[in-house]
Amino acid sequence: MPSFKTTRHVPFSANQMFALVADVERYPEFLPLCTGLSVLSRRPLGEGEELTARMNVGYKAIAESFTTRVVTKPREKRIDVSYLNGPFKRLVNHWAFIDDAAGTGSTIDFFIDYEFHSMLMGALVGAMFDQAFRRFAVAFEERAGHVYGKPKPGAEKNQS
Repeated sequence: MPSFKTTRHVPFSANQMFALVADVERYPEFLPLCTGLSVLSRRPLGEGEELTARMNVGYKAIAESFTTRVVTKPREKRIDVSYLNGPFKRLVNHWAFIDDAAGTGSTIDFFIDYEFHSMLMGALVGAMFDQAFRRFAVAFEERAGHVYGKPKPGAEKNQS
């Protein structure tokens, strides 16, 4: 039952980072192991939205897909992901984004907990998934630099 939690300070606003993580259709462009993503349904939910997404992942000869429910909560700057279908027995993922008081960026809290249905599958690809999940927060930070550019000191105060 692997789980991983990390907290990272980044030089981008919480709103910017929330927007990057909420933009699931772009994941194949930069996320480790993600070879495709389809949004199967989308509906407003409060100030945010709820969507069902199927992510295709692959590495060398191994390919899998899984379906999740993604709930975005812009006011709370939180994204919750729950598992619906695929090779996992369980998959839970949470993101939280908090602007720092100094206005120099934000803190990203990332948590993922998962377990494969099959012990054999876990043995075959578990280490690969574990390594990829551990790189997710870094991948989003790198994506932010690509999308928003390198921020100037103090510039985050005025960005939304």
